[in-house]
Amino acid sequence: MALVPSQVLRVAILLSYCSILCNYKAIEMPSHHTYGGSWKFLTFIDLVIQAVFFGICVLTDLSSLLTRGSGNQEQERQLRKLISLRDWILAVLAFPVGVFVVVVFWIIYAYDREMIYPKLLDNFIPGWLNHGML
Repeated sequence: MALVPSQVLRVAILLSYCSILCNYKAIEMPSHHTYGGSWKFLTFIDLVIQAVFFGICVLTDLSSLLTRGSGNQEQERQLRKLISLRDWILAVLAFPVGVFVVVVFWIIYAYDREMIYPKLLDNFIPGWLNHGML
């Protein structure tokens, strides 16, 4: 039962999203202590959606590896439900929100950097973390 490279890639992506979330929550920014906290930023919401999506992808991969060849119809039905949930989250949440966040960020960034990502934030959020979140 060898792991397929796509399954290993999904685990790696999930771990990177979780590490970015942990680093983001560890940063002390004044905006984290105002109304809404981190949840008022669409970038953070997108990061959480992507992490949940890749968590479901990993769960789907593990379930398919564990139920392969068992012949249990109930397990196969549950796996099909999990796959349809994964596909729904990708089609309705993860892809549209992800594309919207990236496109809008870079359009506004190209127009006026100070409007969307002031130079003051460079002191709080390192460049690698900013690009990792997008």
